[in-house]
Amino acid sequence: MTESRVRRTRAKVELRAEAVVLRSAGHSVPEIARRLRVSRSTAYLWVRHLPLERDLDDVRERRRAHSKVMADAQWGEHRRARDAARAATVEATAGWVKSLRYRELVLVGAALYWAEGTKAKPWRPHDCRVRFVNSDPALIGLFVRFVEALGERREALRYRVSIHETADVAEAVRWWAERVGVSPESFQPTTLKRHQPTTVRLNTGQTYRGCLSVEVPRSRRLYWKIEGIMKGMSDGVGDAGR
Repeated sequence: MTESRVRRTRAKVELRAEAVVLRSAGHSVPEIARRLRVSRSTAYLWVRHLPLERDLDDVRERRRAHSKVMADAQWGEHRRARDAARAATVEATAGWVKSLRYRELVLVGAALYWAEGTKAKPWRPHDCRVRFVNSDPALIGLFVRFVEALGERREALRYRVSIHETADVAEAVRWWAERVGVSPESFQPTTLKRHQPTTVRLNTGQTYRGCLSVEVPRSRRLYWKIEGIMKGMSDGVGDAGR
């Protein structure tokens, strides 16, 4: 081997070693090629066994995107059929229900309240206030109709929004007021929840309106009625099993 060829080989080895050092320090392939005055393809061949973390992230992201495209293509028709079947089932069942008669509304409303509403505790047996808190407008609407059926006026109920302080409070109050059919001005002061940065919350965005608390003032006797309805339903279930 000629001396000039030996020098070229030695220089190439030195450049390759320097490329590895630069790569280990976090430099990209284009940066290494520019610093060592070699082509990008040569620089890549020298350091391809040392991928940077950001390069691995790019590869993972591309793989995730590709997997999503493939999954959407494979399952897209199935999902559309599933969604169509769900919508048809919901509409058909809603049509079967049509409207609740008084007795049905009272029984369903009492069961809803007993599951989700405020109840007297063993250590506070006489704290019989009717108060219902929920984030689902359908359940809120059903509860309001229920207490109306038992003689309460929706305008006389006490409404209060409970929501995180980072949300649009005024918009949430307006939205809930429309749902229950009363004036936003009749709402009590909003309860604000402190934002905890360490908590991962999914209830965010434009559709987040917090919870609505609906309380019936002077509601002890109404509470007793609900308690009696639930006792009658429970006794009836026991009789049906015999």
